[in-house]
Amino acid sequence: MSTAVDPSATDTDARSGPHRHGRGLDRAYYWMVLPAFVLFFVLHTIPVLQGIFYSFTDSPGYGAWNFVGLSNYTSLFSDPRVVDAYIFTFKFALITTVLVNVIGLAIAIGLNSRIKLKNTLRGVYFIPYVLALLVIGYVFSYMFNQSLPTIGQALGIEALSSSLLADPELAWIGIVIMTVWQGAAFTIIIYLAGLQTVPGELYEAAAIDGATPWRQFWSITMPMIWGFFTINVVLALKNFLQVFDQIIAMTGGGPGTSTESIGVLIYRGGFEGGEYGYQLANAVLFMIVIIAFAFFQLRVLRREEVSA
Repeated sequence: MSTAVDPSATDTDARSGPHRHGRGLDRAYYWMVLPAFVLFFVLHTIPVLQGIFYSFTDSPGYGAWNFVGLSNYTSLFSDPRVVDAYIFTFKFALITTVLVNVIGLAIAIGLNSRIKLKNTLRGVYFIPYVLALLVIGYVFSYMFNQSLPTIGQALGIEALSSSLLADPELAWIGIVIMTVWQGAAFTIIIYLAGLQTVPGELYEAAAIDGATPWRQFWSITMPMIWGFFTINVVLALKNFLQVFDQIIAMTGGGPGTSTESIGVLIYRGGFEGGEYGYQLANAVLFMIVIIAFAFFQLRVLRREEVSA
């Protein structure tokens, strides 16, 4: 015995069911997004807008203030301390970005090969990234200020007998060494993820054709992982331009102001030197510079990725 089904009722349910479900999903979506949006707006957007506003004032961070227009911004370009901080920060960021990516890629290629204890070594190499920068900074500070000079004096090695961090010309090298040791761990993980997407058959075919390992690297590996390379370079340069913790822990910006980055200068001048409005202008300018660099990097590297 068959049961008659009303086609119009079936069509109506088919049409209205998904729409009712869709409206429910839409409503749930907004309810999930709204709290995050409110928190982001209150804790991020409003403070940013307040900072931009106070960058046009002579506010010391408390009490009365006066509107000074663009004078804070114009003064930045003639302030030698600000200029030196920008030069040091960009020099540090560029050198460290290159070293982190070269070392990270080399180690990732080694860890992606057929070696013993491969998984254990991957975990060991990632340990520096999970440690706090301040903690690592203080450890390296002790090593450069105490351990290495003691070893140098005992062995009669003049170059190691004095603290590297006490030399205004060389202190930045110690910060670079510490930052590369800590920062390479993240790039290793990203590069490993990229290397594992490269089919092994490509290397086998290239080896049959007589391609050397160096030729395989430039013709197969780099084009295939260029997207991962882009991510690492952009993130590394952005993070190293904002260098702060390692400088505070290792040199405090010294000797003198030889290792004073833009972040350290903003902190010192804004919170310790009564230059709240002036350093907010510096922070706004620095934010614009970082955004511009990020967009420039992405545009250039993505163009290379497409051509590759």
